[in-house]
Amino acid sequence: MKRTRVLTGITTTGTPHLGNYAGALRPAIEASRRPEVDAFFFLADYHALIKCDDPVRVARSRLEIAATWLAAGLDYEKVTFYRQSDIPEIPELSWILTCMTPKGLMNRAHAYKASVDQNIAKEIGADEGVSMGLYSYPILMAADILMFNANLVPVGKDQVQHLEMARDIAQRFNYHYGQGREYFVLPYEQVDEDVATLPGLDGRKMSKSYGNTIPLFEGGEKALKAAIARIQTDSKLPGEAKDAESSHLFSLYRAFATSAQTAQFKADLEAGLGWGEAKEVLFGLLNDMLAPMRDRYEALIAKPQEIEEILQLGAAKARKLAIPFIQEIREAVGLRNAAAAVAVSKKESKKSKSARFVSFREDDGQFKFRLIAANGQELLLSVPFINPKDAGVCIKAITQMDIDKAIMTRIDGGFDVVLDGVVVASSVQVGSNVEREAALALLAESLAQLNAE
Repeated sequence: MKRTRVLTGITTTGTPHLGNYAGALRPAIEASRRPEVDAFFFLADYHALIKCDDPVRVARSRLEIAATWLAAGLDYEKVTFYRQSDIPEIPELSWILTCMTPKGLMNRAHAYKASVDQNIAKEIGADEGVSMGLYSYPILMAADILMFNANLVPVGKDQVQHLEMARDIAQRFNYHYGQGREYFVLPYEQVDEDVATLPGLDGRKMSKSYGNTIPLFEGGEKALKAAIARIQTDSKLPGEAKDAESSHLFSLYRAFATSAQTAQFKADLEAGLGWGEAKEVLFGLLNDMLAPMRDRYEALIAKPQEIEEILQLGAAKARKLAIPFIQEIREAVGLRNAAAAVAVSKKESKKSKSARFVSFREDDGQFKFRLIAANGQELLLSVPFINPKDAGVCIKAITQMDIDKAIMTRIDGGFDVVLDGVVVASSVQVGSNVEREAALALLAESLAQLNAE
């Protein structure tokens, strides 16, 4: 049975809250229990340095988040559970990917654009306070995902763009360095439409930055009850019908209740259930769910060495994959040992004696190809293609074309390749009819070589 690799991480900048559990931990842990899933879980502590420069807070958060994963039901023996900073191959891959990621792609990242917009609104420099860590955050996230060739990544809706960027980066690498091989699997997001972005106390997305979170384990039962009591509601009194669908208290309840419980709670609100009583109902639901996990969490926090041993086992398991894979990536980009470099150079030298198509990607993201003769002369340059597969289809068609029918001469002395009434490639600049005829003869010879191979 082919297994789907699912990868999930949480940044270690604070104490996990209910939104983290609903949006990331719970769906990922549930998925990890399915036999067709190969689950990876990690503490994103390098990402933490982008947002937090307090070493004590980062260190404490790493411990708390690890304990939270385990208390929430993660079976570390059946999954791969590790700290990002324990895998040195990840930052190495991040740098390699950085070297081929267009700046324009990073300019479009939501987090960066939001920072720029805020600075402009304050009438200060557009990049004031923007670190290179924040700017290139999506590349490190791509490295997290691509290092282990994850198929799916559970994320909130606000993170979907980062998965799109990871796919784009993977495609660029595969196209440029692959030579027929796809080093990276293209990852896709997995979003639970109901709870991917859980509302906080004020209705906005539950987030530490808004200070509107509901604690998961921190502070125990008392803190959970106090937070729920602070959830904002409208001014309708007990006995008055409530609009459940517009209430973020109802949204929180629905995220954790069964269908039957949700239907009953909605009916009660519409029948006039008071907000105070509704909060008690929500507290009862959440506390019954969290109490057993909370006990396990407190026991783990009291034994940090046990957590460390589990993380080291996970790091060793992850590096069994990462070490050989990063070596393959090094080879692909040319970071080879001397003996291997000479062998590859000789192999490529032999290949260069034949005509060949060379594909490449432009800065605007479109794909082109050149036809190079055995003597190194460029014969054709294609039009741009949005999809690399379309470029590949065109290469095959040119290889098999009837030159007498497909070649159209131009007034400037050059010529175009026309297939199905469309110009798909053109010659390089030629200075005379004699040069054009020589180029056409070389083109015919090159196509004959390619067809013979």
